[in-house]
Amino acid sequence: MTTKKDTRVPIARNRRARFDYEIESTFEAGLQLSGTEVKSLRLGQANIAEGAYVQVEFGQAWLIGAYIPEFLQGNRFNHEPRRRRRLLLHRAEIDRLHDRIRLQGFSAVPIELYFKDGWAKLEFGLGKGKRQYDKRQAEREKTDRRERDW
Repeated sequence: MTTKKDTRVPIARNRRARFDYEIESTFEAGLQLSGTEVKSLRLGQANIAEGAYVQVEFGQAWLIGAYIPEFLQGNRFNHEPRRRRRLLLHRAEIDRLHDRIRLQGFSAVPIELYFKDGWAKLEFGLGKGKRQYDKRQAEREKTDRRERDW
């Protein structure tokens, strides 16, 4: 009996997410994509760092503002590069997200877009925005840790 390896092939990362937000919990969601979007992602072309976020509306979770460029050979079947993409989550996860975002003031920020066992997945975090002095404190701690370990 063979076991499947948990292979993650990264496509795009939002490196500023952990710098700008205090991430408390992370979620993994599937993406509902069209054929040309998948082909464009397989070429490694995507951007989730500039203005992308996750929003819950009418009982569904959406990825808004992510950029997946048009597939060059897609002709008339191509997609819109910045269209809203539905996230595939369980109902309990969507309800929990909705409560934390609307009632407690959290933000849902995309962290990484990747392929896992052939399926496009999005890892996003739930957190609150850091203040400027929090960012400076985190940078100072990081520098101190680096100097101490050296």
